[in-house]
Amino acid sequence: MIILSYDLWQRRFNGDPNIVGKPISLWRYPVLTVVGVMPHGLRFMPSHTRETNYDLHSRVDYWLPAAPNPGKPLEGSFHVIGRLRGSVSLEQARTEMASILPRYGAAAPDFEGITASVQPLTGILNADGERLLVPLVVSVALVFLIACGNVSGLLLARGLQRQQEYAVRSALGARPVTILRDVLVESFLFASLGGVFGAVLAANLLRLLTTVSRLGLPRLDGLAVGWSFAWMTLGTATAAALLAGLLPALRVIWRPPAALLASATPTSSVGQSERWLLRGTAVLQIAMTLALLTGAGLLIRTAKNLADIRPGYQTENILTMSVTSLKGNWFDFHVRALERVAALPGVQNAAFGWGLPLTGNAWLGAVQAADEPAKPLKDWETISIRAVSPDYFDTMSMAVVAGRGVRTTDAGNQANGIPGNAPFVAVINQTLADACFPGRDPLGKKLRLSWKPDEPEIVGVVSNTRTDNLTRPFRSELYFSLWQASAWVKHLVVRTKADPRQLAAEVQRELRSIDPTVAIEHVKTLNEIRQDSVAMQTFTMRLLIGFSSGAGVLALVGLYGVLSVTVGARRREIAIRSAVGAQRRDILRLVLGDGLRLIASGIVLGTASALLLGKLLGSLLFGVPASDPATLIGAALFFASAGLIACWLPAWRATKVDPMEALRYE
Repeated sequence: MIILSYDLWQRRFNGDPNIVGKPISLWRYPVLTVVGVMPHGLRFMPSHTRETNYDLHSRVDYWLPAAPNPGKPLEGSFHVIGRLRGSVSLEQARTEMASILPRYGAAAPDFEGITASVQPLTGILNADGERLLVPLVVSVALVFLIACGNVSGLLLARGLQRQQEYAVRSALGARPVTILRDVLVESFLFASLGGVFGAVLAANLLRLLTTVSRLGLPRLDGLAVGWSFAWMTLGTATAAALLAGLLPALRVIWRPPAALLASATPTSSVGQSERWLLRGTAVLQIAMTLALLTGAGLLIRTAKNLADIRPGYQTENILTMSVTSLKGNWFDFHVRALERVAALPGVQNAAFGWGLPLTGNAWLGAVQAADEPAKPLKDWETISIRAVSPDYFDTMSMAVVAGRGVRTTDAGNQANGIPGNAPFVAVINQTLADACFPGRDPLGKKLRLSWKPDEPEIVGVVSNTRTDNLTRPFRSELYFSLWQASAWVKHLVVRTKADPRQLAAEVQRELRSIDPTVAIEHVKTLNEIRQDSVAMQTFTMRLLIGFSSGAGVLALVGLYGVLSVTVGARRREIAIRSAVGAQRRDILRLVLGDGLRLIASGIVLGTASALLLGKLLGSLLFGVPASDPATLIGAALFFASAGLIACWLPAWRATKVDPMEALRYE
């Protein structure tokens, strides 16, 4: 029997309402009866062995019983899925599971020392997203707070300038409730309009984000701007606007109108306490902007380090595609395919491989040297297992440091119809050679395998490569001949003399000329696969660059506004300084000094937040520490340089103050 996904039901069977009960054929299963169709959008569940091109976050097409033939035992590795009873905690389940395997230790020594783990399903599904979402949420919160602070500062400055208006209205008999009501209505109107505009903008940006993120943010297509987010954003924006509008009005209510009117001048209504409040807001904005700039700098350096990595194989001019042929002679198809593709103009080499680098595609197993006494399974060397055809190492430009690679004569798998009876052989990498044969020559030695009784002879050693992940250290790897360990789904790897994408259509035509029913998927260059493998770091870097750029602009606007208010409030002081002989450069130095002090205070305060954000980004960094001083200093200098530009205009305006005019009105 088979259960179809909603998408496959619509795509392949045109949404046939009578599909349940009908027989269909599926590659190795000639007849399967459809027993159901899953709801739209269901994804269950992640692969344990990570098949070729398997994406943890892709949609599943169909589900089969674990043992489709009654009485046939299960083979391979499986996840065990269970639902906890309502009163059972996760820790209780872990404790019970930990006690199960030791019961089998006496009867099955291979189980000795093996432990079982219990994990929540959501933790498995969201493992990649969790390490990305936390720093992104913090970054978004910082930008949001900077924006709120900027708007609050502008509203506060506007409200402080209107204190004389409030004082006059109060002196003419306006009640405090009336003034507060007008302020609240005005502030709420600003916040509501901004919140509605922001919600609409967020919905459209989310669509854009889904388009450009590629593999950067897992399951992004399942995200939406919900009401909880909209209400939270609107509520925070409203609180910031109301607070900024209320402060000047409350000052009028707390102080007698006569005192405010007596202190009024045509040029200034902002006192020292108000200026300190605005300056404090600007300092906080600078501090949060520094954190974002530092985070962006760390990821920029990470991207550079990843680009500089030499993985042990070449990624230039290599075309890849997953190829599955299920009809006819499996061995004949693959041999003919390699011959025809290799003969195409512009092709240098062609090979098949199960376990292409950076696709997450590899079996996991354990081995030990066959000439050593058997150890408990937990002490065996854990390895990644791959199967490759002849010329694979040449095609990938992987160096064979001892012995030889896989040959055409390394064939023979009667179960899959592959002719030949050559000895069972394997090629290992240098890490596995050092682990199993320290100080010894591994050539000619045999390996004991955890999953089958056959012991392959080691015929070659290849250099270490970063095949699982560019950021992880080398791990032990074992390569079998594809003609001895056939795989139904595998990659065709083609090295070309020029742009490999130009040959993609021609290669596919050759494959279909051999088998018209062959399934060809995921046609990519190896460079594209490499880019996809670091998509999360690239995506986060681009977002943080965007966040820090927007935050920087907001912080600079806030800094400019604070200095403009300060210059307006100190017109009399500036006029007196000019009257007693101060030069323009002295006035310029005075205002720029105020700006530099604000910037310096923000940088000092922002160092702690920059270090915290760096720690949150730690799992995404490579080759650069989370508390990298060079990046922090570079971000501080960059913002200080931009800050001086923002300070220049208010300082230049201060030098244009006419002492006679200012003193006449003061």
